[in-house]
Amino acid sequence: MSKLTLDRILQSQGFGSRKYCRELIEDGEVRIGGVVHDNYKAALETDGLVLEIFDELWPYREHVYICLNKPANVECSRKPSHHPPVLSLLPEQCSWRDVQPVGRLDHDTTGMLLLSDDGAFIHAQSSPKRHVPKVYQATTAEPVTPELVAALLAGVQLHDEPAPLAAVHCAQTGSHTLEIILEQGKYHQVKRMLAAAGNHCAALHRSQIGQLPLASLGLAEGEWCYLTPEQLALLV
Repeated sequence: MSKLTLDRILQSQGFGSRKYCRELIEDGEVRIGGVVHDNYKAALETDGLVLEIFDELWPYREHVYICLNKPANVECSRKPSHHPPVLSLLPEQCSWRDVQPVGRLDHDTTGMLLLSDDGAFIHAQSSPKRHVPKVYQATTAEPVTPELVAALLAGVQLHDEPAPLAAVHCAQTGSHTLEIILEQGKYHQVKRMLAAAGNHCAALHRSQIGQLPLASLGLAEGEWCYLTPEQLALLV
């Protein structure tokens, strides 16, 4: 367990600068268990702490682990060039907490995107040494053929890659659709592999990371949720 002063707690949860957090507290906007706490110097246990700010409950979280069902036409960059940033879909507190995407999805790619303010988690999830499988549903411009599936499973040579890259799993799911599982996470990998195999990616959706399917979270496009410890354990 750890104790922090109330203003530091609010600041750590993304409610703004220390000065602004102190003003919120002194203005009586912070309740704990229904009781107003207006002393910003009060030291409180953070374990199990639930704040009520602007009549909304905020459980204390040392770090946040978020899954977003990313829609098309939003960018994972903090400085987007043509589309809104992905953080615009999350509460303002996430920006104050320096929440960042774990890897990136192209602006036109939809589906499962992880975000966090935990640097160690971001590094671990992004590390190519971990071989975390990611499941994609790809729509192709040309019909899927057995030769295309075979090429993706055998491995295709991409520009600037020292060796061919192969899908862990690849199966035809429709006349123009494939399910592809990758572990490498290279730049534009699915799109580049399809192009190298003689087809073209018309649409791409990430449906699963590790053993955690996006469908199990019940998120509509554009919706997000905090991940539980049990769900985090499936991201392997």
